[in-house]
Amino acid sequence: MNAKYLKLIVILSGQLLTIMDIFIINVSIPSIQSDLHASNGEMQLMIASYLIGFASFLITGGRLGDLYGRKKIFMIGLVFFMLSSVACGISVGPEVLVISRFIQGISAAMMSPQVLSMIQILFTAHEERTKAMGWYGITIGAGTILGQFLGGYFSSVTWMEESWRLIFLINIPVCLLAIFFSKKVLKESKISVEKKTFDFFGVAILASGLFCFTYALTMSEHQGIQIKSLLLSVISILILICFVKNQKMRLKQGKSYLMDFNVFSYKNFNLGILAVSFFFIMLDSYFYILSLFFQDGLQIGSMAAGEIIVFQGIGFILASVFSARFILRYGKKFLMTGLVLIMMVLILQILLFDQETPFFVLCLLLFFHGIGVGSIIPSLANIALSGLPSTLAGNASGVYNTFVQAAAIVGIIVVGSVFYYFVGTKPSPQHYHQAFSIALAVNIICLIVVLLSIAKVPEHILPTTKRKDSKF
Repeated sequence: MNAKYLKLIVILSGQLLTIMDIFIINVSIPSIQSDLHASNGEMQLMIASYLIGFASFLITGGRLGDLYGRKKIFMIGLVFFMLSSVACGISVGPEVLVISRFIQGISAAMMSPQVLSMIQILFTAHEERTKAMGWYGITIGAGTILGQFLGGYFSSVTWMEESWRLIFLINIPVCLLAIFFSKKVLKESKISVEKKTFDFFGVAILASGLFCFTYALTMSEHQGIQIKSLLLSVISILILICFVKNQKMRLKQGKSYLMDFNVFSYKNFNLGILAVSFFFIMLDSYFYILSLFFQDGLQIGSMAAGEIIVFQGIGFILASVFSARFILRYGKKFLMTGLVLIMMVLILQILLFDQETPFFVLCLLLFFHGIGVGSIIPSLANIALSGLPSTLAGNASGVYNTFVQAAAIVGIIVVGSVFYYFVGTKPSPQHYHQAFSIALAVNIICLIVVLLSIAKVPEHILPTTKRKDSKF
């Protein structure tokens, strides 16, 4: 096997764990709540704490990798991810599990930026990098499906009491293998600086601001928009404004900094951030309202709804496998075609999804939705990060992932609120269909913004190649 692709497999193991553990707890909620005697609020915190820790420290994780070595920080992230997974698996109360999930999220934030940074450094040629980003997309799809599957499987085994603990303990062998091979095959990369100083004050400000922001958004998702969440959002914005001013001042004075705002001087990075933000506002809100519409509007059971959504995952992985060769051949035109496909599928869902829709039609449209999504996601990161110098790789990766997480939560809250408004207090099947249609119309508007953003991406960022015999 090519040495580069062996390294790619090793670093993608970290991304797989990161994505898998976002979803793996969802199916196990009833079992955990029963065994730990947790309240609904504590269960919400268990889900949210991982995302809050993850989103709050992504930029910090990227900067740590730049300064102290991406391999080193990746391995440290793996070690703490494993230890926090053990703590989750042996938790004796909801409080311990909430704290362990938060640490698990911070550990994931140490790993995730290194993955994108090392891909940019390992694969410098456009063709190689495009293929590597295709595998990055496959990993995201596999982590999503595997997380939900393993969560359901381990929670239902009968040979062990409190079998939900296995959803966390399964991370141990994966982490051990990843740590071993990281040590053996990965090479260190970092910024060459005369004096290794780290802006701990900047970390405190940024983490506080992002913590308040993601906590307010996540709690609004579970509890609805309340005065305390709005107040916390305003406080987070003020803190982040202070962070921006502090960082600009430190850059002018030549002091150590956490975030280099020069990353925003690259047109493709700004367009990539805009595109990925609106794409994930669409994507995560779509899955949220789709689940509600299936189960409450169409009266489809949770098992059948899960089976239908699996077809979306199959389409996603299939498209991710083949997207690289089409990107190399058609460039951004392929991405624009994928966006048009998703919009057409959403329009067909508005027209066709009702209580009499055949099962195979539901599955088929979800499959084509997955095809469209799998065609887009791997290249969004490639657009944002292409052409950036290695000195900005960690910063850019952290910022990119932070926008992804924030956009996902914003989408669920905003589009979810639109859905609930049109459902009303005494919903009928017609109300659900109307709400679903309007929510999907909002999703289509988001996709138009993504389409316009990609149309403005310079041609040299995703150049086409005349080679037709390229093998994946």
